[in-house]
Amino acid sequence: MATVVKEQSPKRPYRSRVREEAARRTRRAIVDAAGELFVRNGYATTSLADVAVAAGVARPTVFAAFGSKPALLKQVLDEALAGDDEPVPVAERPWFRPVWEAATPAGVLGAYASVVTLIGGRAGPIFETVRRAADAAPEVTGLWSELLDNRRRGALMVVERARSLGPLRNGLGIEPATDLLWFYNDPAHHQSLVGQCGWSEDAFRDWLAEAMRRSLLPDPVGGAG
Repeated sequence: MATVVKEQSPKRPYRSRVREEAARRTRRAIVDAAGELFVRNGYATTSLADVAVAAGVARPTVFAAFGSKPALLKQVLDEALAGDDEPVPVAERPWFRPVWEAATPAGVLGAYASVVTLIGGRAGPIFETVRRAADAAPEVTGLWSELLDNRRRGALMVVERARSLGPLRNGLGIEPATDLLWFYNDPAHHQSLVGQCGWSEDAFRDWLAEAMRRSLLPDPVGGAG
């Protein structure tokens, strides 16, 4: 008699949504605690043990999740910039879409002023933390340089979008226009005017949009020189 071998269906890889969600909540608690401590106490004086205590987890858990303090700082910064931990570039975020949808150069800069205001509000403090840390912590110097480069690439992208829809100010080339927009997209301006001087978010955004337009675009017909 032939032996009948019962075919077995391939096993599915084991995945526990409960476990994944728990791990994500742990990472969220660590990032939130680290961001608060880095901003309040400074990068140098905040240890992974401090973060673990504030997050309510063991120190090895923090190390296992992020590997090192510089890596944790970068994660805090990335999430402050993006607004969450999803791997979606800033330029592809829904709140950046108005920059791409604007129909005029002035509209592009107005939309970008809103983006810069949003980022400044949630990432300005950690930007300042990274800047200060870079002066004394060599492992953070590269992160600060990357921030500066990314801000400049973002400025160039917006300048090129605006220029595709209309002319820049007479005699203003791509490079100097990018220099100007890179200056204006610095979160330090938000920290100074909103954080220190008490400006409202709306007042800051309106000032920024007007400053960008005056610096990069031709004067309106009939406007002052």
